[in-house]
Amino acid sequence: MALRYEKRDGVAYITLNNPAKANIFDKETSDEISDAWIDMWEDRDIRCAILTGAGDRYFCGGHNLAPRKNITEEEREYLRTKRIFWPLAGTVHGQKTGVDGRFGDHYPRVWKPVIAAVNGWAAGAGLYVLLSSTDIRIASAENARFKFSLLSQGWIGHGPGASLLIKQLRYADAMKILLTDEPFDAQEALRIGLVNDVVPHAQLMERAEKYARHIVKLPPVAVRMMKEFVVRFGDLPTDQAWHVQTLMNNLLIQVTTDGEEGRQAFNAKRPPNFTGALRRRGEAWREPSEEDAERLDEAYRSGEF
Repeated sequence: MALRYEKRDGVAYITLNNPAKANIFDKETSDEISDAWIDMWEDRDIRCAILTGAGDRYFCGGHNLAPRKNITEEEREYLRTKRIFWPLAGTVHGQKTGVDGRFGDHYPRVWKPVIAAVNGWAAGAGLYVLLSSTDIRIASAENARFKFSLLSQGWIGHGPGASLLIKQLRYADAMKILLTDEPFDAQEALRIGLVNDVVPHAQLMERAEKYARHIVKLPPVAVRMMKEFVVRFGDLPTDQAWHVQTLMNNLLIQVTTDGEEGRQAFNAKRPPNFTGALRRRGEAWREPSEEDAERLDEAYRSGEF
């Protein structure tokens, strides 16, 4: 199989499993990782994922750029051009929509945390998936290497790498990566903020699992909605984003049990048990008496509630 997909104690493990071919995104791998993202999204018992590559040389070395054997180079260019003007239904930029209709089948923004354990080269599509689909990134000190990999071939790339680099890094750092197309190591990735931690290769999965095990203990709906808020609304003006955040927060308080559980556990000085359970809609509040209304209005205006 081009992909190993396992689930243990609330964590999904997604391993690109073709080290002999640099763990590249060929057709088989793209289809299998799309299925994995969908399963992770829909399985409520899964609260986060760890994405890595098999072996110690490649996280993901890019796309399979070779055309099918029965397609000539000229026909390949014709089909690439056709894809721009006549994309198939159910695709985005020529890729199946998969779990996320904006980024295609293997670059999705999944509303659950994804931790990258970068065990080797992340180049081309390997860098794209790191930027598009992962939130916390741990790099192997000995083996992790990064490269945009397209400009030196005369391309700017089909994937979302360039736009995501500009959003996630400082302008100068992003442009150095894009305009020189030179590889860089784990320490440079840490300096520019592409990864969170650099650890010895032998500790890579241990560090990724430490983050995963912490996230598993947190309220799953709030974690999911925090990621969705940042990805979908983080670029809004602050007042607008704050408004959306307030609406989402009230939803969490009113229609899930985790907000109540968090407060009760804090007051009782006990560990919380977050389940992500949803509340049923209840009856409307009774209108307060005139005396109560005056008292509540005073508390409402003071902000002390």
